[in-house]
Amino acid sequence: MSREPAFLAFTKMHGAGNDYVVLDGVSQTLPPIEPIAARLADRHFGVGCDQILVVRPSEDADFRMDIYNNDGSRAEMCGNGLRAFYKFVRDRGLTTKDEISVETLAGIMRPRAAGGDQVRVDMGRPFLAPSKIPTTLGAGDGPVLDVPLEVAGQRLVLSSVGMGNPHCIVYVDDVERAPVETLGPALEHHSAFPNRTNVEFVEIVSRGLLRQRTFERGTGETLACGSGACAVAVATMLRGACERRVEIALRGGTLLLEWADDSAHVFMTGPAAEVYTGRFPLAGEE
Repeated sequence: MSREPAFLAFTKMHGAGNDYVVLDGVSQTLPPIEPIAARLADRHFGVGCDQILVVRPSEDADFRMDIYNNDGSRAEMCGNGLRAFYKFVRDRGLTTKDEISVETLAGIMRPRAAGGDQVRVDMGRPFLAPSKIPTTLGAGDGPVLDVPLEVAGQRLVLSSVGMGNPHCIVYVDDVERAPVETLGPALEHHSAFPNRTNVEFVEIVSRGLLRQRTFERGTGETLACGSGACAVAVATMLRGACERRVEIALRGGTLLLEWADDSAHVFMTGPAAEVYTGRFPLAGEE
């Protein structure tokens, strides 16, 4: 009698083009994720995704969200992922609440329905002190704005904000021509960022609209980054270059960011969508 192969049920989702493999660790028993993360995330031989999101029970919140980059490393926060996570647990009947609390490595976040496919997330307060981001740029309580740094033979002017995960922001004249592929990894691994960093390239179109491309730590360039958009909004508002309510256009869609004042929480609103469901073989090829 032949033995049936072991499969892992998954759901493919995206938030503004930032795509995820979502795993239900509440209703099914999951294997260790680290050994299979790279195979799951591979776009040629696996399912393909920017990050893997795991739904877990929590003692301190409604759920816990574990985030794995496609190189198998852990991430503290993922804003677009929170919206996908919210849609997943609601659609699967794991909760009926309009607003839920989600434990992450960056703290407890609170997504809620915002009508249609839109989800609004309370992303908490940004981290402005260099030691909290963390970065060796700047000192004291921050903020880290417009700091010069030599990177890959170039003299750049950088800003940095923490959203539970670190972000480095580079303002450019034309985001489509930004050197994302070269400066992205150079900045991600720069010694100024001891935990590595996500890198945002930003074009200021107007006081109400920014354009952004992101090189994500442990992943590479993605079509969107929610926590990165939050960091970009905060840095640009602190520089006085945009309104306290601003749209950020990413390659995969547009997000709405709100930060009422310097002591307030950051709120992000954007879409979440399910693409398909499937079963992934755990023991290699069938």
